[in-house]
Order: sequence, then C-alpha cells, then structure tokens
Amino acid sequence: MSGADVVVPNNVTVQSSDCFDIVKVASLFETSLLEEDDVQLDAYLAAYEEIMKFFHLMGSVFSFVSSDVRSKIDILYGLRASDTEELKNFETFKTMLEYEKEAQLLNQKGYVSGSRTLLRLHRGLDFVYEFLNRVQALVDDQKTSDVCKAAYDETLGKHHSFLIRKGARLAMYAMPTRGELLKRVCTDIQMATENLPTMLEHMRANYDRTEQLYTLHDLHSLP
Repeated sequence: MSGADVVVPNNVTVQSSDCFDIVKVASLFETSLLEEDDVQLDAYLAAYEEIMKFFHLMGSVFSFVSSDVRSKIDILYGLRASDTEELKNFETFKTMLEYEKEAQLLNQKGYVSGSRTLLRLHRGLDFVYEFLNRVQALVDDQKTSDVCKAAYDETLGKHHSFLIRKGARLAMYAMPTRGELLKRVCTDIQMATENLPTMLEHMRANYDRTEQLYTLHDLHSLP
C-alpha cells in the first residue's frame, strides 16, 4: 500500500492529484470515524495524504513539518501492509493502542511503535486544524503569517526543539495572503471556501477522538 493509491473502507480508492481537495479530506475524515469512539487508520492516512499535498503546494514554508509527517505516514503504511496475523491489530486507533500497550511493545528496543508514530501525526493535525480554522476568518488581502505563527506556537511548536521552532517561525514570514494561499492550493476556490467548515468539523472530530484515546491509555507522554 502506498500514498499514491490508498484503499479506504467501502472499496473507495483515493487516486493522487496535484490539488488539495478539501471535499475529499472532509469525506475521508468523516469515513474514519467509527462507532464506539474509534478511528479507522486507513481512511485517516488517506486524509493525511491530502494534507501532504497542501504542505507541498505551500513549498518550503511547511518543510519543518512535511518531511516528518511523510516518514510517519510511511511507518503506519508499513504496519498496515504486514501479512502477519498481527495486521488486525492495526486496523483502528483503539486496537493499535491496546495491542502495543498490552504486549509491552512501547518500550521494546528496536520496535517502531505505531502508537508513538500516530501521536506525532496527531500533534501535526492539531496545528493544521488551528491554522486553517484561523485562515477562514481572514479576508483575502490579509497575510496568513500571524495566524500561522500563533497556531504553531499553541500546538506543534510545544513539541519542537528551539532550532526547529526558530526555523519554522522564520519560514512563516514568507506566508502569502489568504487569497493567494487559496489560489496556490485549490483549483476551485469557491468550492473550497464553502466546504472548509465541514472539513474542519470532521478534522476536529478526529483530533478530539484521538485525544480521548491517548488520554484513556495514558500515552500522551510517549517519547
């Protein structure tokens, strides 16, 4: 399984394209929300692939997060591509957290933890949500740099080293206006603007549900 062709529930296949598809992100995040307060991993990763397109379209401005996100997504793809009997343990967030915790894998030397990897994506999603949520409140000629810095400082920046934070803030000075940003990342600006609130709603629901699961299993402090 790769990022170019991701199979999600109900036999829906997500093909790669150049634009950041807000409607697709909203649909995938909605699909990932399962009963019993769980999250389906494949749909979540497919939604994150669309977010990666947003990072790439923004260029070097978001390089402080995009390379790390790419590696984390690929690690989770690897767990989902396993042909062992353990594959079922990585179908949802809940099954993965419970499996790795109960099997005492979280502190096992040499083991690449899905729970630890997902936590990094979870923190990144918090930043993306806060940034885009504030962008939608701007007018087209307003710069996005200030809201980006604020969103970063309140979310992802708390988990970065001083040097990364310094580099990220410097890069943000080159952020475009709201209008320029939308032109850069979306092919249909009107459709994107109309569907942004729905996307943010489902994105937030995923974030809150994941937050609850990590709190339930006391795993927020995974190194």
